[in-house]
Amino acid sequence: MILNIKKMKKNNAVVWFEIYVNDINRAAKFYEKVLQVTLEDMSDPTNSSVQMKGFPSDMENYGAAGCLVKMEEIKPSTNGSLVYFGCEDCYVLENRAAENGGEVIQPKMAIGEHGFITIVKDTEGNSIGFHSMN
Repeated sequence: MILNIKKMKKNNAVVWFEIYVNDINRAAKFYEKVLQVTLEDMSDPTNSSVQMKGFPSDMENYGAAGCLVKMEEIKPSTNGSLVYFGCEDCYVLENRAAENGGEVIQPKMAIGEHGFITIVKDTEGNSIGFHSMN
């Protein structure tokens, strides 16, 4: 299979993410308070018992859209993929996470010319990150 590298470089690889949760309402409250956003109920396209709450998104702008998902077959874990949320100062979100039931795994640290990151565990047991240039 031959890949068109020039075409691939135009787009970011991630276009959608899902964060699996045990308690959709508890998780939504955590993310809404930490990120200061409102998540919206989403319908399950497969009509199964999956519950979903979407993060605010605009497909015309930079970044991937995503949602929280409660699905009996999949459990949250700190050992899975890591989603980073962009912000002005990850230290601020690190503190909000701790104040709202999260646990700081890696306090704000410099990553050279790429800015700063923080890694926390959410109320469901997932690792998530925050990234800022300040």
